[in-house]
Amino acid sequence: MSEKVESTGMDLLKEVANVSGKPGLFRILKPSRAGVIVESLDEKREKTLIGPTARVSVLKDVSIFTDGAEESVALSDVFLKIREIHGEEVTLSVKTSSDKELIEFLAEVLPEFDRTKVYVSDIKKVITWYNLLSKHIPEAFVATEGDAEVAAEPAAEVATEEEVKEAPAKKAAKKEKSKA
Repeated sequence: MSEKVESTGMDLLKEVANVSGKPGLFRILKPSRAGVIVESLDEKREKTLIGPTARVSVLKDVSIFTDGAEESVALSDVFLKIREIHGEEVTLSVKTSSDKELIEFLAEVLPEFDRTKVYVSDIKKVITWYNLLSKHIPEAFVATEGDAEVAAEPAAEVATEEEVKEAPAKKAAKKEKSKA
């Protein structure tokens, strides 16, 4: 597997985060003594200081639980699969679509997703995040040779005990990467 550290393609997800309690996504700009300075991924591009107690989830570290041989699939791989199937925008509305339509959407993209651990709210986040990234950081979807190699190789990763315990409480499919 290629271990290149580049800021191209899905590697850009290490600079993008979700902040618990705040809508949308944020680009991580730099750490400070009082927390992290982020910029909103929207038309406003507002810079904000996120305090040290806020729960920040870097998208590169987020994955979706599955029933298959792998316990989870990286969000970046799911985004690339969505790109293959749906193009630049997912037209399914997260506000007006039924739960059944949202579940069918993810089943088309990731048939082996774990229906007991992945909630409809998680599917809505995946669609919302995908559309935000596609609109504001389209270069994140430019596949590089390293991304192609990583996508071709199945990752053998196991969730830690702490992640397994936290999963139901968080209602989010989040997992730390063991390889960087």
